[in-house]
Amino acid sequence: MSGVPLRVLSYNVHGLRDDRAALTGLVRDLAPDVVIVQEAPRRFRWRHKCAALADDFGMVVAEGGLPALGNLLLVSMRVRVHGTWCLRYPLTPGRHLRGAAFARCSVKGAQFTISGSHLATDPAERPAQAALWKEALGGIEGTLVAGCDLNEGPGGGAWRTVADGFQEGGSRVLTFPATLPRMELDALFVSPGVEVTRYEVVDNDAARKASDHLPVLAELFLPSE
Repeated sequence: MSGVPLRVLSYNVHGLRDDRAALTGLVRDLAPDVVIVQEAPRRFRWRHKCAALADDFGMVVAEGGLPALGNLLLVSMRVRVHGTWCLRYPLTPGRHLRGAAFARCSVKGAQFTISGSHLATDPAERPAQAALWKEALGGIEGTLVAGCDLNEGPGGGAWRTVADGFQEGGSRVLTFPATLPRMELDALFVSPGVEVTRYEVVDNDAARKASDHLPVLAELFLPSE
């Protein structure tokens, strides 16, 4: 194995409506360098709530919350953040406003960008949102790690749009619902050239209590300059 190791977790935390202690303990035990969060705080006191969640995990906020409409990027102290931005998708009247978060980072000489998004439950909305996110991802130079809840499985058009040109982590992983998973809605995608040595759903008692989704964990080796 060559390159710089990076442990990444992508996690829909269900608006923090479940067992917070189980969530905190699970993430701390996994000790990721990056957590790409969906359904993070995005409304009243969202800054405080996002910071408190990061503190629970022993991490810091890189980007997200309200500006990214519930997508949140957290990093450990190993990771240096150089720049951040957010994207909002157009609102369909009567539907849920959604978006994406981005952070340009480095770790031990390896440069990379992380991004997270949560696409619509409505199959009529998802393709356009996937195309907008993919366009934004396509404009990023260098190594990219993208985590998401796509609200559809690998056979769907939105999934294929996002996955095009990226590596998918490995074998299929069922993530929803957490108590009896039967759908693969959540995924991590990485640039070609990133070595993926571990890619799995975290399925244990704590994960089943912590959210209605199971998280996806990846061990990566990033190309170094």
